[in-house]
Amino acid sequence: MGNKYLLYLAKAHLDFRRAELESLADLYNLKVDLSNLSEDSPFVIVEIENDDLAAKWISRSILCRGVYEYWGETTEDWGQLHESVKQNSRSKWEKYAKTSFKFDFIGYQGSRNQKSQVEVIEQFSYLPFTGPIRMKKPDVVFTVIEQFIENTETSTRKFFGREVGLSEREKGVLDKFDLRKRRYVGTTSFEAELSLVTVNVAQTNVGKIMYDPFVGTGSFLVTGAHFGALTIGSDIDMKPLMGKKKNTIQANFKQYGTSLNFLDTCTMDFTHNAFRKDFIIDTICCDPPYGVREGLKVLGTSRPEHFVGKENIEIDGIKAFLRKDYVPTKKAYSLGNMLDDLLDFAAKRLPIDGRLVFWMPVANDEDYTTSIPHHEKLELKYNCVQKFNKWSRRMLCYVKRDDGYEGQTIRAGEVIKNEFRNRYFSGFNEASLD
Repeated sequence: MGNKYLLYLAKAHLDFRRAELESLADLYNLKVDLSNLSEDSPFVIVEIENDDLAAKWISRSILCRGVYEYWGETTEDWGQLHESVKQNSRSKWEKYAKTSFKFDFIGYQGSRNQKSQVEVIEQFSYLPFTGPIRMKKPDVVFTVIEQFIENTETSTRKFFGREVGLSEREKGVLDKFDLRKRRYVGTTSFEAELSLVTVNVAQTNVGKIMYDPFVGTGSFLVTGAHFGALTIGSDIDMKPLMGKKKNTIQANFKQYGTSLNFLDTCTMDFTHNAFRKDFIIDTICCDPPYGVREGLKVLGTSRPEHFVGKENIEIDGIKAFLRKDYVPTKKAYSLGNMLDDLLDFAAKRLPIDGRLVFWMPVANDEDYTTSIPHHEKLELKYNCVQKFNKWSRRMLCYVKRDDGYEGQTIRAGEVIKNEFRNRYFSGFNEASLD
């Protein structure tokens, strides 16, 4: 049996908490029971073997703030908290009797003023700590965590514990990747917080190859590189890959100090990709184009008869399609077919247990359970939703399984009956369902 730890979770993207925490636990081969995790509470108590595993697990989390060794809790008064602390942690006191320490306070939906904090600290005088008090870089931080009735000074739940580790979120990663501070962004740049969550769920890690087939300005590449992945992207539109003067995807990597994690970007339609067949991609993260700003396109033509006999046309002695100024023809494509191609690509390219994570738009009045695509070689692991007004986008995570896995194939081109772009511009009216 492991030690008890308290997780303090962020009040953000509640539907994504389990996916991120479980994915990181799996990444570090950590078995942890999250059955008590609830969207209604920012706290969950878990059992973990030791401090090192607990700290490593939470260190790169975005939706958890920190992990604390559990010493006691109450939903009543301070006297009950102290009784809980004495009952649960007495055996730990001697270990920290002479170490330097300080007390810290965390308030959820409220806070205490300095005078009130001192009064609370004095109540812990029974703890036999004789080491020096250091407000900067102490050996141990003991933390009082309270849940307040919103906009009041009354706490309904109190915890006491020892700080074990803080997350990326608490270390300022959201500020670091804030789009307003990023050198190169575009209209489709993905928000920093959920981009970081996405690459965590995808289990990007040091030395892994991560690919984004709809890379745009490289939002997923830079967050994947932050966690050590070797990143590569492609896009059918060369404009975002070229950037503007000195503002490019490469400039973003330089800004974040991860240039060595940037492999390259390619102008290509991933349905006609140029990768070698034996090129293994460890994880795929992307936000496929919804076709809102412009209709979806892939290479090809809807009128092939117009090109019969024109394959060998030359200009100045060079075949037309080999010239630098050649613009290949494109044809309209549906979102459903795009997602089918994406799942087929992942099934062929990912190694066993490799992950595909992508975002899919869904109108809120649709039965999303029947519009999620499946592939016989990919297990749908997570289906998390971010709701807007009349539509939502879902983060779907698939895991590549071995030949013994017996999944089902449900083609997106068959289950996605309504084109999202048409519904978007019609305001998701009932009439657009026909």
